Amino acid sequence: MPKYIYEHKDWTDFVWNDKAINSVFGEVKLLQGKIIGQMNSVGFSAKEEATLTALTLDVVKSSEIEGELLNYEQVRSSIARRLGINTAALVASSRHIEGVVEMMLDATQRYTLPLTEERLFGWHAALFPTGFSGPYAIEVGKYRTGEMQIVSGGMGKEKIHYEAVKPQLVKTEMDKFLLWFNNNNQLDPVLKAAIAHFWFIIIHPFDDGNGRIGRAITDMLLAKAENSGERFYSMSSQILEERKRYYEVLQKVQHSDGNITEWLEWFLNCLKNAMLDTEKTTQRILLKAEFWKLHENTKINERQRTILNKLFDGFEGKLQSSKWAKITKVSSDTALRDIKDLIEKGILQETSEGGRNANYELKNFRIKT
Repeated sequence: MPKYIYEHKDWTDFVWNDKAINSVFGEVKLLQGKIIGQMNSVGFSAKEEATLTALTLDVVKSSEIEGELLNYEQVRSSIARRLGINTAALVASSRHIEGVVEMMLDATQRYTLPLTEERLFGWHAALFPTGFSGPYAIEVGKYRTGEMQIVSGGMGKEKIHYEAVKPQLVKTEMDKFLLWFNNNNQLDPVLKAAIAHFWFIIIHPFDDGNGRIGRAITDMLLAKAENSGERFYSMSSQILEERKRYYEVLQKVQHSDGNITEWLEWFLNCLKNAMLDTEKTTQRILLKAEFWKLHENTKINERQRTILNKLFDGFEGKLQSSKWAKITKVSSDTALRDIKDLIEKGILQETSEGGRNANYELKNFRIKT
């Protein structure tokens, strides 16, 4: 079995090939500037909307990487409440969701504060408020005291993918990590985010939740890179898309002798893809802002407002009166009256398909999917 990276002397003196990463690093910096420029040109509410969407996706997708599905609306409502964003139809969220959101917002909104052991322990406790991960009791709010292996396969057929740093060395390694994190300001924060993610995952300091905390650390440094708590793209969404490759690269580089070029290449490409994807989301948000500006004096009831917002946010399938009735919890007649009213106001139109179950779409606002 080849050595793990941490078994080498001075293993955290990472090296990489600048030439190999320069091109994608340049693209990332360019996109970063472009997105910030685009968002600074829109109104305050559109920026709020973009931040709310990106943070919600980050929380939901980071948990999904670990196989846990969180309720999107609950997460969105929890973030909106905490950031003081006025959004209709807030829903109550579970204690667990509140904890996950708390961690993410602490990382992204208070990115200027030092990352300390106490703060990390607080994040860990917020992730596991009951002291359990699924059916298993875990050590919460402190570094692990047991061995840590990442294993797949059934009983007797286990395959060890990774064996983390020995428990008695965790605190020493984490002290070194935190010292570097809070004091190394020579590195570009984007590169620092990539290195911090890898370094933290290699130590694997907690009994559970290392992936989510590692991604929160990444988001904290990306906020620092942009000097803003406003988030317009979701790294976790992209990691979920590229999950297979994510694990492959981690597995490969965990056996390196300190050269992390391949990891940095993957990370920067993943970040670039996250930023490219957000350009589509930004277009939706800009269209939505334009629409509501155009109709700020149009009489629109709450049911109509709910459905119109859903059309801009990514409506599943076709809009029919039966769906309208179900979503807004009204009779078919009321749904039809709402729709006809919007057709008369030139906001909706019937699609060309026609037929018994008519479908409706926004008029003059073409949303790219």
